Amino acid sequence: MSSDEEEYSSEEEEDTMSDEKAKAAEEAKRKQDEINKRKAEVRKRLEEQSQKKAKKGFMTPERKKKLRLLLRKKAAEELKKEQERKAAERRKIIDQRCGQPKNLDGANEDDLRAIIKKYYDHCANLESEKYDIEMEIMRKDYEINELNIQVNDLRGKFIKPTLKKVSKYENKFAKLQKKAAEFNFRNQLKTVKKKEFELEDDKEKTTKPGWAAGGPGAAKKAEGEATAEEA
Repeated sequence: MSSDEEEYSSEEEEDTMSDEKAKAAEEAKRKQDEINKRKAEVRKRLEEQSQKKAKKGFMTPERKKKLRLLLRKKAAEELKKEQERKAAERRKIIDQRCGQPKNLDGANEDDLRAIIKKYYDHCANLESEKYDIEMEIMRKDYEINELNIQVNDLRGKFIKPTLKKVSKYENKFAKLQKKAAEFNFRNQLKTVKKKEFELEDDKEKTTKPGWAAGGPGAAKKAEGEATAEEA
């Protein structure tokens, strides 16, 4: 039995040693994998940083300046082309509507009258067309408005009109303020004596002459006294 136990114990020791070796190998492998993973992350980070630095270094100040100049030059060319295109289109429309300019060198009075009459008729036709177009636009706007109203009625949406807010006490307050202003104005007036501001000319006008001092019969009395003195 002792020999069997020794063999069994030796086998267990070998098994435990093999298990420990396997665990140690797995642990070493795991650590190596982690180290490799960290190295890969560091390498990737360094590559990204180097790429960023390379991108930043690509656009130097001189290249930026040249790029700005090229963009400005291109924009100026495009703007010039756009202006030329608009001018050509405008000239084309004017030629279509007004026609080519007439040669007036050596034209007599009849020719001038004919040219003026032609231009007048052309302007009259344009005005009539303009009036027709404006009336057509007004009619279409009215129809669009009516259709919008019908659609809103069908949907049950009523557009509330904007109303002006008016206070019902405004007229009363205005009347009261007016009366108060009149009352204050009357109270602020000062009583003035008429004699203080009376002029000397007015005094002379108020004094009656001698013939009118006695009233309506004074003139006859003065005549009677004069005849008595003569007698």
